[in-house]
Amino acid sequence: MLGNFSFGDYFKREAIRYAWEFLTVELKVPAERLWVTVYEEDDEAAEIWLKEIGVDPDRFSRCGEKDNFWTMGATGPCGPCTEIFYDHGPEIPGGPPGSPEQEGDRYVEIWNLVFTQYDRDESGELHPIPRPSVDTGMGLERIAAVMQGVHSNYDTDIFRRLLVALEAMLPEGADPDRKSMQVIVDHIRSAAFIIADGVVPSNEGRGYVLRRIIRRALRHGHRLGFTRPFFHRLVVPLDEMMGEAYPVLRKAKETVERVLKREEERFSETLDAGLKVLEEVIGGLEGRVVPGEEVFRLYDTYGFPVDLTADIARERGLELDLEGFERAMAGQRERARAASQFSGPVGAEAGALPEVPAGLVDPEQAFLGYESDTCSTRVTALFVDGRPVDRISAGEQALVVLRQTPFYAESGGQVGDTG
Repeated sequence: MLGNFSFGDYFKREAIRYAWEFLTVELKVPAERLWVTVYEEDDEAAEIWLKEIGVDPDRFSRCGEKDNFWTMGATGPCGPCTEIFYDHGPEIPGGPPGSPEQEGDRYVEIWNLVFTQYDRDESGELHPIPRPSVDTGMGLERIAAVMQGVHSNYDTDIFRRLLVALEAMLPEGADPDRKSMQVIVDHIRSAAFIIADGVVPSNEGRGYVLRRIIRRALRHGHRLGFTRPFFHRLVVPLDEMMGEAYPVLRKAKETVERVLKREEERFSETLDAGLKVLEEVIGGLEGRVVPGEEVFRLYDTYGFPVDLTADIARERGLELDLEGFERAMAGQRERARAASQFSGPVGAEAGALPEVPAGLVDPEQAFLGYESDTCSTRVTALFVDGRPVDRISAGEQALVVLRQTPFYAESGGQVGDTG
């Protein structure tokens, strides 16, 4: 995202002039291909555009609060917007902003100028702030599409090269579905930069967002016919396109490839098994709602993410019974609490093992239990009485941390594995 900001310095007149000059003079975008909108009550901005800049009144419209008034929340800083759209031409369906056909693709917003000039209180009243500010945002890829004379971001040079690389990797006889290919090349870029910034796939926070991005791409790869790891192979062409401009990507290239390949290998069997079950469920539906019990079964038994189930259902015009899913989850938690009241001799009393001291062990551990009941691994840490040690002796009670494991962690009432 490109933009310029002013915090109590210049305001509407200068911001509007800078934007118009940059587009029409520096980038040489024809003025007759641009359309301008303002907030319906913002007469000041309208006068600047029409009388000072000289925008054609036939390519100008006023829009309501939904489209042209920025807020940070129910209360706080806010203000009107003025937006600049690029007209891709009459051969593209859609009408100008503010018209009933505005959802079409003909007119695409390329720059939004936000004028933060009010503070909204809890009653909804607007109070002028003493130093009004400017916050603008221009879509880099949208303006790149304009400058390269194409309609879609996916037709710009970066995505074209990635699509060519992906198409060359397709299994023999595969249908090169454009939508799935676009999802994959978009997601490889997002995932690669997130990993280069130090995030790894996990089930919490940023790591979970990354995991969802990767798994959505892998699902579309499955639709294209990929049966072996492929996603990590797009890191090389991505680096060829963007590595010079983004050294952090080039430096982390091998790490990115390794993390993506590991995540793909871990998820492949889950994806295959879950998709088969989901197809059976969908094939047997009598209505348009996937029962919550089935969503829970996919999640609990096959490790199939709920958000992925929702993506697939949405593509088929179906909905998920999320209330039923939550009831099933609540039932599972209740059963786990009940089971936790029981204990048995397993060589150590429940809860006797020490906790891992916070921050001393990498929390990311590969779980292989869905794929195998044996594996080769390495010990990453040893703890005795909560203290890290280099070795343990016969008869000592210790906690052993492994890099990868087929053992389930203690949950749902069962005691931890021993060996």
